[in-house]
Amino acid sequence: MMAHAFQRLLLATEHGEFDTGAETVALAMARHCQLPLACVMPLVSNPEFEAAAPREAAQAEAVMSALRTDLQAHAVAAGVVLNIKVRRGPEAYVEILEEARASEAELLIIRRRGKRGFLANLLVGEMVTKVVGHAPCSVLIAPQGAQMWRTRVLVGLDPQAIDLAVLACAANVAKECHLPLYVVCVAESTVALAQAQVALASVLCHPTAAGVNAQGEVRVGRAHQALLDVAQQQAADLLVLGRHRDERLARAWLGGTAQKVMGLAPCAVWVYANAQDT
Repeated sequence: MMAHAFQRLLLATEHGEFDTGAETVALAMARHCQLPLACVMPLVSNPEFEAAAPREAAQAEAVMSALRTDLQAHAVAAGVVLNIKVRRGPEAYVEILEEARASEAELLIIRRRGKRGFLANLLVGEMVTKVVGHAPCSVLIAPQGAQMWRTRVLVGLDPQAIDLAVLACAANVAKECHLPLYVVCVAESTVALAQAQVALASVLCHPTAAGVNAQGEVRVGRAHQALLDVAQQQAADLLVLGRHRDERLARAWLGGTAQKVMGLAPCAVWVYANAQDT
């Protein structure tokens, strides 16, 4: 039996309406791979609030307890062993990251965005952006209606800095799920087209040698739009991207191509992080 592309899954959820896609994908992955699923439910709180407003704090605890019970019932119905941990703190993203480190998670699964408000114009919620930018592992971002992939895995590669680890991650997922893989290199202009074509030709042999049905193409234009266009045309239901090793570049990257892909893709987006990235 082949080794899974991951062994330790962590679902981060508040079990609200915007978390349904992340929960659906996480439970499906755990069931497909016959793995237990760890879960962190962040509860925004602090000692000052609990002392100043004990009634409100107790009510929040009661709501969280009910949500936890309901989520556990969903897992039982799905046939998944779910281990839920509630973490309390003033910042939800901090508690999620701390649990990812404590559990040595290899893949963190989270929603795309939460409640609408003055941040509604953002493609990806502020909390989720912080999690993706600082996570000690790869992160899977799932829109509200996401399902586990059944059609095709798409991986986007930078032709100027091909990351074979990202390609290997996408190929492993495709192979494990018996799906074809589609590789896309995006050239910023026609001047860089030849370089991108050489880069694509040089990497397609890797997944093919691993027994994966792999094809690909080069696009010219804005990276995020090219990836979204190809995902739609190829009916891809999982999109894999890499994350810069340099934290400053990662923040800029999350504000550009990745932010737009994560926010606009109709499917789940897997942001792969090498061990040395974290």
